[in-house]
Amino acid sequence: MAARPSGWTRHDLGLYVAAAGASVVGALLVWSATARTTGSAYLVRHLLTAGLGLAVAVLVSRAGRGRVRAAAPWAWAAAVLLLLLVPTPLGTTVNGSRSWIPLVAGFTLQPAELAKADVTLALAALLAGRLDRGSDPGGREVLLAGVVLGVPTLLVLLQPDLGTALVLAALGAVVVVVGGVPRRWVAAGAALLVAGVVLALTTPLLSGYQRARLTSFADPTADPQGAGYQVRQVRLAIGGGGLWGQGFMDGTRTQGGFVPFQLNDFVFSVAGEELGFVGAAGLVLLLGVVVVRALVVAARAEDAFGRLVGVGVATWLAVQVVQNVGMNLGLLPVTGLPLPFVSYGGSSMLASWLAIGLVDAARAGPVPR
Repeated sequence: MAARPSGWTRHDLGLYVAAAGASVVGALLVWSATARTTGSAYLVRHLLTAGLGLAVAVLVSRAGRGRVRAAAPWAWAAAVLLLLLVPTPLGTTVNGSRSWIPLVAGFTLQPAELAKADVTLALAALLAGRLDRGSDPGGREVLLAGVVLGVPTLLVLLQPDLGTALVLAALGAVVVVVGGVPRRWVAAGAALLVAGVVLALTTPLLSGYQRARLTSFADPTADPQGAGYQVRQVRLAIGGGGLWGQGFMDGTRTQGGFVPFQLNDFVFSVAGEELGFVGAAGLVLLLGVVVVRALVVAARAEDAFGRLVGVGVATWLAVQVVQNVGMNLGLLPVTGLPLPFVSYGGSSMLASWLAIGLVDAARAGPVPR
């Protein structure tokens, strides 16, 4: 029997290099967006969080596929518990969404970000059992999958965080389809998702601020001093970058502080303005490598669990990249979804690197004792 690879040779180096490259570029973009007011404070915190995320990814990968799979129910239960704490006095509201739990030293935790990894893991573990035995999921698995996906998605939607709820729904839909769930159940789930989105948009669930952000992309002039101002400034920043950009830390609107939320939601506009089309495209390419590597892992996985984890993570990251870049370009509504590995935010960074660890664990298998 051939010896298993050891050390870094057992990891998917392409996956790690692409994610690390995106994190470093993100740190530089965040630095450029904030240096004029806070110096290097955000840069240091971004790099520290990325380093912590890398450590988490390596630890998860080295735990092995077996241990990761066994931890799935506990991870899902922890995610639900944290989401249940958000609407209590322990949670806090930012920009009309009660999505954070304050921690020490000014840090906060956004449970919805970690829920993406936990839901992916739990769905993969649930559906893989029947697939490994050569049969499609039955009624019991379908019902449990609905609970595993539906409970955290509903809790996130009630915060309200429509963007994250849509990411959870998308990755869940892909995992259950690849997992062999009958089409009638998939169609029923899709109908419930559409109903939930319509409910969110037609009832007071979303605040006026959030509703304005969703609709301002169609006509920024409708609210020129509010949400429309934000969208217009982002478009001007990216359009002003041209092919090669205005130069790092030389962007007119970035350095002038014209773009609100530029270090997180609209960090891609810094790339567009200061690095130009070439630099922004290079960043998207790095993120694309991460998504493609996850799909490659799914295609080559030794079992159904690894395959489902791979496609779940690939869907999660791809949806966020498309949505974030799309809203920066004015092609999609503004939902507040961060750009994985790039946007400033500890919870998002840790969740993104946790996704890398899960994919790598799905690829590498258990570590020999």
